[in-house]
Amino acid sequence: MAVTRPAPRPVPAALPTGPGPGPGPGRGSGSGSGAVVPGPRRAVAHRYAALPPPLEVALAALRLEALLGDPRDAANPYGLPALTTPLTTSRTTTGSITGRAGGVGGAGEDRAGLLAAAGLGRIRAADQLVRALRPVLRRDVALGHACAAAAGPCPVPAALLGPAALLAATGTVLRQAARIVAGRCHGEPALRQWRPVLATVFADLLACESLTSVALRRPAGPASGALLPAVAGYVVPTVVADVLAQLDLVLTECGHGPAGLEGRMLAKLAGDLPAAGVDAAAAGSWQTHLVRALPALAQSPGPHHAALPALFRLADPAPGTAPDPAADPVSGTGPRPASGSGPGSAVTAAAPGANRQHGQHGQHGQHGLDGDGESGGGDGVVLSGLSRAAVRPAGGDPDRAALAGVARRLLSEQRALRRPCRAAGLDGPDGPAVRALADRQALLWLAAAVLGVQEAADEGRGLFLGGPHWALLALSGITERLGVPLPAPAADPREQVWAELAGRVRHGVDCDIYATRVLW
Repeated sequence: MAVTRPAPRPVPAALPTGPGPGPGPGRGSGSGSGAVVPGPRRAVAHRYAALPPPLEVALAALRLEALLGDPRDAANPYGLPALTTPLTTSRTTTGSITGRAGGVGGAGEDRAGLLAAAGLGRIRAADQLVRALRPVLRRDVALGHACAAAAGPCPVPAALLGPAALLAATGTVLRQAARIVAGRCHGEPALRQWRPVLATVFADLLACESLTSVALRRPAGPASGALLPAVAGYVVPTVVADVLAQLDLVLTECGHGPAGLEGRMLAKLAGDLPAAGVDAAAAGSWQTHLVRALPALAQSPGPHHAALPALFRLADPAPGTAPDPAADPVSGTGPRPASGSGPGSAVTAAAPGANRQHGQHGQHGQHGLDGDGESGGGDGVVLSGLSRAAVRPAGGDPDRAALAGVARRLLSEQRALRRPCRAAGLDGPDGPAVRALADRQALLWLAAAVLGVQEAADEGRGLFLGGPHWALLALSGITERLGVPLPAPAADPREQVWAELAGRVRHGVDCDIYATRVLW
């Protein structure tokens, strides 16, 4: 069936679909990196995101977003008003039943046609495919689920597609809340109290996206273990549950309750969590896997003097992929998967939430999670984010010094937990003590991902992701969950993080880890 969508709005000049002039100096987030960008094709990708993907990925995402249409259009079946409308059915005069399902957005053929028309079938790297799918994922978790099911096998593990969809959809609610607060706080000063709350939510989402993005970049195959998908499967739903509660509070206090669009978005998102495999039950199942993997979770971070792991360099091709020799890594067709990592391979998984009845989550079930401290393989390299950050020179910057101090405190906590984790398991996987250990270790892996991603982005280009403020705020939330006291009081970073969030909303930039521009 052909895709029947209205003619898309023309792509703005800031997001060219062909060669054009390079970007000028811009802000440190989504409106440009401020660096000199060689080549017109490379400029296209740099205008699309602060951390640019391969050009093919950027164009596929833009085509998909244009096909989906204006999310605010009430007549658009892929718009937020339609997607958040409850299922309604009616009986025709002939006795047949017709209906409209909010959150489904058309028949399966239409959904598969959307992805094919956008060119997503040519993208094989899991991290890049999730970036290309972001226009779907940010609108509705169930729509992302339906599109994944309609498209058939994909290289994104089910254990990670669910968290990625949850973060994208939650980011849409955050942008709505930030738009409301930023637009009204000047005339209603009382609403300014919610700016620090939304800044904290933003930092929490960036932390979860750091972990998910790093996990998507892990090499495929048994040798790399399966710790990162399990950590993400547990941590992301757990943290986002608190985030959604905060967003609900802010929206309600701003007068946007359950009857409004934003309230319906929250309700729809909460109702779709089980199908996407990111509800409390799924998180509990992943926690059980982590309990069995406690010795591997407690492995040493490794030497801090080693090179920064490639997993953290989100703008580079993922480890285990080979760039197309006929094209450069930004303007070409993007990375090719390593042998055995395409559709139908070991990393191919069903749609989110599949195979959950017996505690299995696609190919990331029991395999690789109950080793002797080495079964984490390549996944354990993420912990180097802690050890590297603990010794990084601050260069006289008090915020970077505070970041290093927090890293040292968390590294000490990780060392203190090694012995009890290696001796864990005597009271079974359901014992409260071992589940608490698994929770603490998962949060330490989250902190390590934050610090590694921040270091990789801190290359003198002035990117917000490379600055210390979001990482400090994210780590403060992690230390609060751990009950670990901070080493010393530091400057409150929430105002700087709020300024970034408000600027992104104002300039049409998503609140994702890559600072991606949006069409609508």
